[in-house]
Amino acid sequence: MTVDADLLRYYADEFDESDRLETKLRGRLEGIRVQELLRAYLGDRSQSVADIGGGAGWHAIRLHADGHDVKLLDPIDRHVAEARAAGIDAVVGDARDLPWAAGEFDVALLAGPLYHLTDPLHRVCALREAVRVVRPGGCVAAVAHNRFANVYGATLANQLDERWQVVEDILRQGHSPHNDRLPASSYYHSVTELVDEFNMSGLRRTRVHGVSGPGGWLGVIDDRYELGQDDDKLLRNAIEGARMADRYPELTSASSILLAIGDVR
Repeated sequence: MTVDADLLRYYADEFDESDRLETKLRGRLEGIRVQELLRAYLGDRSQSVADIGGGAGWHAIRLHADGHDVKLLDPIDRHVAEARAAGIDAVVGDARDLPWAAGEFDVALLAGPLYHLTDPLHRVCALREAVRVVRPGGCVAAVAHNRFANVYGATLANQLDERWQVVEDILRQGHSPHNDRLPASSYYHSVTELVDEFNMSGLRRTRVHGVSGPGGWLGVIDDRYELGQDDDKLLRNAIEGARMADRYPELTSASSILLAIGDVR
């Protein structure tokens, strides 16, 4: 299988993924929340983790520091080189064709592949590969972008008129050839669709968390209107808003970033 050329160009030449989760409020919130949700499932025991589509190793570095045995795979040469430089066992590869043996890991994390595959068959293929390399009793976790995020964000930023076509495309079909923020191959899930794809992949007891919750929209407002408030206070309130909302499933769709976790039979 070949990786989309637009995706390769974007991450190789146009965007630096290495510090995305450390700079702006939205990125910091996503990184902190994904880590705390993963830790709740991983527990205190050291586990073997496949970080699939793990970029430059932001999550892998932290999981390794927690005592877990992490192997990373990513399609971008630069990302793999950066992960290796940070001490992570990393290889170049495709989420749809993993190089690892069946049942090699306790946990698989896909923090990128699902929102970079527009074809549902390819997304399910990536999930099934993750299921294959995880032992029975383990789990698969995947980050997804919310189908409804762009209509919230564009409206809050007072940019809906200029981003109308992108927002309409994504609401209707989950992706847009006119996407001006991410590669055109970027995909946005509804919660129901995400659960269905986990089920089709053989995963059971799927739980979907709102990673950023309403706190993520505070980041959109700050980016657009430069609130000028203390960064620590903004982050603290964003985190608490996300945690509060995550206790209520009805509010999952208020989150721009989703984390689904399913059990391997």
